[in-house]
Amino acid sequence: PPDDPRYTLRRVWLTKEEEEGYYYGFANEGLWPLCHIAHTRPLFRASDWQHYQDVNRKFTDAVLEEIANVSNPVILVQDYHFALLPRMIKEKRPDARVAIFWHIPWPNTEAFGICPWQRQLVDGLLGADLIGFHVQSHCNNFLQTVDRVVESRVDWEHFSVQRHDHRTLVHPFPISVAFADDDSSDQHQHASSYEERASLLRSLGIDATYVGVGVDRVDYTKGILERFLAIERFLEKYPSYQGKFTFIQIGAPSRTHIKRYHDLLAEVEAEAERINWRFQGGKWKPIVFLNRQHSHQEIEPYYRAADLCLVTSLHDGMNLVAKEFLAARKDESGVLILSQFTGAARELRDALLVNPYDIEQTAEAIRVAIEMEPEDKQLRIQRMRRVIKENNIYRWAGNLITELCEVRLDAQE
Repeated sequence: PPDDPRYTLRRVWLTKEEEEGYYYGFANEGLWPLCHIAHTRPLFRASDWQHYQDVNRKFTDAVLEEIANVSNPVILVQDYHFALLPRMIKEKRPDARVAIFWHIPWPNTEAFGICPWQRQLVDGLLGADLIGFHVQSHCNNFLQTVDRVVESRVDWEHFSVQRHDHRTLVHPFPISVAFADDDSSDQHQHASSYEERASLLRSLGIDATYVGVGVDRVDYTKGILERFLAIERFLEKYPSYQGKFTFIQIGAPSRTHIKRYHDLLAEVEAEAERINWRFQGGKWKPIVFLNRQHSHQEIEPYYRAADLCLVTSLHDGMNLVAKEFLAARKDESGVLILSQFTGAARELRDALLVNPYDIEQTAEAIRVAIEMEPEDKQLRIQRMRRVIKENNIYRWAGNLITELCEVRLDAQE
């Protein structure tokens, strides 16, 4: 950052056309829906693919300039925007150690097979010495795709691929959050969460006894509409909570000039309005939709004040909202309701796991969360907080970089 320069940032400038074709087009209308099983059809345009290749080359040239005078450089490439980079870098600098971390799911081979350029994408990724995914099942899906689309030898025992005299390791590295472990007294924390809730509700002009929170980019993979339907069903099924339970959805608009996202934002707003119109009365309404970007500092008080956090992704590589909620709960209270289709569900076994497509089940989980005994809440959240304290973002980065640095480039056979 300019006011606190701790690292060197090299910007790569893109034209409007490149941004449109590479970022909004191929990356976010092609690869994003392709890799998430959320029933939005991927769009593949030859012009977008051309821009994707051009921009990957542009970033490669920038990296090569930066490492021109560095021997045995270590490079970490991030995410699905740069699938071609590892191969492009490795061709010019075989002495470089290259890892790529793929932050989204990798689907099964049949699903990935609809991409017209699957072979080029897989070959680009296999230029890396190390490919990281969040969970083992994404590694398995990737290796099965490799097995099907390119000539290679897959070593299932060591989760590696041998292709063109080059070996690539494919391992899971579950990403996490920073975990601030401070020693402020629990009693103070507990008192302040009630005050915080009162002041939050006042600022929203709402009266409520119980509060739920959801924090998402407004994206069709996040299951926001399904979540709202579950809240509606909960209020139908348990009318005693009408006038008492309010759900606050913090929804950051995202990629809004892609039609699917623009339409989704309108759908989410309309659904919140419909449910509110049906139930609201006096100073209470069931859903508060805060449709703008919020900083982490702005979101934290909502995490701390909520009785429950709803994470209902239809498909998610990891989902860090679940972990952020737990990290914020130093009072060891609150309940996490978590989609079984998130990477986080593999680690956070003490959450109430739900199938977000099952509206009845999610509605029932809301009731269970509100009525759960304080001791049960505390035990569950303590165990989950221990998981993310031990496996925090620094552990993720450390494991990834350590494993990359241990790759023996001379041992390629």
